[in-house]
Amino acid sequence: MFRRSKSESTATEPLVVKEGGKGRPTPTRREAEAAAKARAKVPRTRKELAQAQRQARMESSQQVRSAMKTGDERYLMPRDKGPVRRFIRDYVDARFSIVELMIPLLIVTMVLGYSGNPDLRSMGNTLLLGTLLLVIVDLLLLRRRVRKEIGRRFPGEPLKGTTYYTVTRAMQMKFMRMPKSKVKIGQELPEHYS
Repeated sequence: MFRRSKSESTATEPLVVKEGGKGRPTPTRREAEAAAKARAKVPRTRKELAQAQRQARMESSQQVRSAMKTGDERYLMPRDKGPVRRFIRDYVDARFSIVELMIPLLIVTMVLGYSGNPDLRSMGNTLLLGTLLLVIVDLLLLRRRVRKEIGRRFPGEPLKGTTYYTVTRAMQMKFMRMPKSKVKIGQELPEHYS
């Protein structure tokens, strides 16, 4: 009859923190196990840290490799990102280049050079010099056309680095280009890239 109820005693009595106590409630088993798992994932030694970094690098490079094949712009390297770079890739991939004939012509030149016949050897050298001259002229014309198209399609965009990107892409065989080609030779390119 004169007793206090439980709810009254907790509401009226202030919470007393024991002197020298931890100042927080004891964690439940679930909380303690979750904290232990989180601590176990954090590398403690240099060896574990190096292994975790190596694993992160492998995952990142795997994403970049798959993006190079699929063209997913989120994971491409910074040099390949953006609408201007995508346009350059498409422009270079949509045209037939003399560079694509370079390796077969170099093989023919090498065979002619080792034939032992002086006339065939001189023909091989002439073929090699003619091929190199055609490649240089082709790359210069490509550079001029790409810069003109970039100026028309992307007014105000800086042209810095576009020549190097264009020439390095054009110098590769089509099946070796990364990011993979999205257009076929002779395909019409879209007017706007975003």
